[in-house]
Amino acid sequence: MTKYHLNLAHLYGDLLNTYSDVGNIIALRYYAKQMDADIAVKVVSIDEEFNPDEFDIALFGGGQDYEQLVVSKDLPNKKAGIEKFINDGKPLLAICGGYQLLGHYYVGANGEKIPGLGVLDHYTLSQDHNRFIGDITIKNEETGQEYHGFENHNGKTYLGKGERPLGKVVSGHGNNGEDGSEGAIYKNVYCSYFHGPILTRNGEIAKKILLAALHHKYPAADFSQAEALEIKPTF
Repeated sequence: MTKYHLNLAHLYGDLLNTYSDVGNIIALRYYAKQMDADIAVKVVSIDEEFNPDEFDIALFGGGQDYEQLVVSKDLPNKKAGIEKFINDGKPLLAICGGYQLLGHYYVGANGEKIPGLGVLDHYTLSQDHNRFIGDITIKNEETGQEYHGFENHNGKTYLGKGERPLGKVVSGHGNNGEDGSEGAIYKNVYCSYFHGPILTRNGEIAKKILLAALHHKYPAADFSQAEALEIKPTF
């Protein structure tokens, strides 16, 4: 029986799972087990309340423009909860469309401007007749860690106030193919265009997310063994 228990909200997990990012949940559970923790998962979807006090981790994946348009219309109902979750310092992983929808807006492939939550200060434009597709490697400038993934997106995202990139592009395109950035970090929010899924190929990010959740929920506990957990390469 595990010692620690975490609750994960899979935001719109029934709609935004085009790229099989449910694999990130599998990766989180795999590493959590090594930290003597388990994770209960609940999908929070259209017309359902997101109570930030109920969850320790959140996952916000991506889908096609149609599904994301549907989600964008429901998002205002969850804005206060998501904003509080982020400001409380709890970890959230946002991939592709979820990343875009945390920002002010994104422009779809047909030119429509789809509003986001605006809880992070980025925005996303579209490309004409082009997508960023292929393997990508980035390097986090704070830790020196390299992250590996696969990108497939039409959007060009530009970071704003308070955000720093998940990493600088070593090879590939990244956020916009211009400024060398990929993804975003804000407090304990991790955003990326990486598929793969990102956490199965980059366990160090899973470790950061889990430690943030555990320290927040169990502030008096000793997690020195979890912090010393060695993450073996999986790429």
